[in-house]
Amino acid sequence: MTVTATSVDQSDQLQPRRTSGARGGRLLRLVPAAASALCGVLLYVSFPPRPLWWLALPAFAGFGWVLRGRSWKAALGLGYLFGLGFLLPLLVWTSVEVGPLPWLALVAIEAVFVALVGVGVAAVSRLPAWPVWAAAVWTAGEAARARVPFQGFPWGKVAFGQADGVFLPLAAVGGTPVLGFAVVLCGFGLYEAGRLIAERRRNRVVRRAAATAALLSVAVPVVGAVAARALVSDSAEDGTATVALIQGNVPRAGLEFNAQRRAVLDYHARETHKLAADVRAGKVAKPDYVLWPENSSDIDPFEYADAAAVIEDAAKDIGVPISVGSVVERDGKLLNEQILWDPAKGATQTYDKRQIQPFGEYLPLRSLVGAINKSWTEMARQDFSRGTEPGVFDIDGAKVGLATCYEAAFDWAVRDTVTHGAEMISVPSNNATFDRSQMTYQQLAMSRIRAVEHSRTVTVPVTSGVSAVIMPDGRITQKTGMFVPAYLVQKVPLRTSMTPATELGILPEIALVLVAAGGIGWAIGSGLRARRAGDA
Repeated sequence: MTVTATSVDQSDQLQPRRTSGARGGRLLRLVPAAASALCGVLLYVSFPPRPLWWLALPAFAGFGWVLRGRSWKAALGLGYLFGLGFLLPLLVWTSVEVGPLPWLALVAIEAVFVALVGVGVAAVSRLPAWPVWAAAVWTAGEAARARVPFQGFPWGKVAFGQADGVFLPLAAVGGTPVLGFAVVLCGFGLYEAGRLIAERRRNRVVRRAAATAALLSVAVPVVGAVAARALVSDSAEDGTATVALIQGNVPRAGLEFNAQRRAVLDYHARETHKLAADVRAGKVAKPDYVLWPENSSDIDPFEYADAAAVIEDAAKDIGVPISVGSVVERDGKLLNEQILWDPAKGATQTYDKRQIQPFGEYLPLRSLVGAINKSWTEMARQDFSRGTEPGVFDIDGAKVGLATCYEAAFDWAVRDTVTHGAEMISVPSNNATFDRSQMTYQQLAMSRIRAVEHSRTVTVPVTSGVSAVIMPDGRITQKTGMFVPAYLVQKVPLRTSMTPATELGILPEIALVLVAAGGIGWAIGSGLRARRAGDA
């Protein structure tokens, strides 16, 4: 009896320890999941308006830690959590006017791409020099996300968070793919270097080749960025131009302001008249041309004489051509159009936006969207049509490339203005719909990347702010506040030379996608050979 009683007592005493151990094991299994989501949040924090670009490095170092050696199922989940941690806060501005459902749906879809990248990174993490293969896999994921679905959504490319960073000059080498690849490579390389140092301290043998690869993964991007500074210049190659940006402001933020489109037009005309008065008073230099933002005249001046008269009066007062953002209907098509309005000749040149925004300027799956929420289809009763030609206005010999708002996120839409002769670039935008969210700062950072990528001055006239003038080296020299009427006037350099990024176009991205495919193929082949050997 005594022995039996003792046995029971010991069993009772051991049971809580087992339970506690099991609970501790479950908590430990949650650590990689929590770390992956937190690393995604860290990547978000590295984006504008915060100048914390360097946080992208520990974000990817941590992402490499949670993925290295994982099974594809675990990597899929961990990658999805990283995507949610990154994209949920980054894209919250999409919910400002239409509520949380579209925002959550967009993030849920976009995070799938990150989840698949996680599977690829886990697969190549067993290869020699794995940070190189893994960074290429990330770039391949961004390339896919920029193209599908609905012509893609490249918002959140790693490169767009690096406008204040040391890696920025690499944009001139190979555009956003090379810049993003370098940042991700450096982050993965930092983790690999730390892992090898830890192994060395545990008296384990570290192969020299692995140590060298880890060191180069960190050093090459940094050294490459320093060397690429030679490609960055703001000198004038074809003279200068004095340009004016008009920010007229809107009656109120949100989609409803379109109902007050005449007021928006009047606001921009009024600010232009104020600029003309200041020019006559000698307060500012007379511009060579004036840039109004997207949607500065939602009234079609070709259809309504009163709108044309407002624009013409402003152009005659300032005495130089004005690029006006308008919504026009031509041949039954609704177009988001930039119109060059000459004070003597009227409308002389036009550019129709080519990369239009899904669920903003047109509704894919219209019947399905209407079934979910009829008010969304009522807000976009007619889809915009796409333009077909690159936008380059010739204004008294100065060639101004145009990439309207959303187009700034797409590599091709900016590049082909330069390959068609643009000596500077303008990104007319309308961010009033998104109120005071971080969207406008994220988009401004894109324009800074484009300035360095193509070595061109970039101007950003916005209806409600932030409007800015960006030098070819990515520096913002002037900017406005948000939701205030203002104008900016500045002499800017006109440039004609092309950077390697402009010359190469899509080739660096294709090369990195092929590297990623080669790494994944190698990893799959190695796994199959190992399995056959195990079966034998």
